[in-house]
Amino acid sequence: MRRVQGIPSLLTYLNANHYSLTHEEIEELIRKRQFPHRKLMNGAMIFDLNHIDWWLSENQPSKNP
Repeated sequence: MRRVQGIPSLLTYLNANHYSLTHEEIEELIRKRQFPHRKLMNGAMIFDLNHIDWWLSENQPSKNP
């Protein structure tokens, strides 16, 4: 399983994949339970990159002709 820990590492991954979100936008999506993540008992966040890739494909902006 490919995964990263923490929002800063996730932001690096998203930027490398040309998907721009801010720290605050990710926190808001997590708060609304609209972004795949796991929160460990110590409060750390883990992001499964396979789930993130799926989420990115599902949330690409629509292309208008």
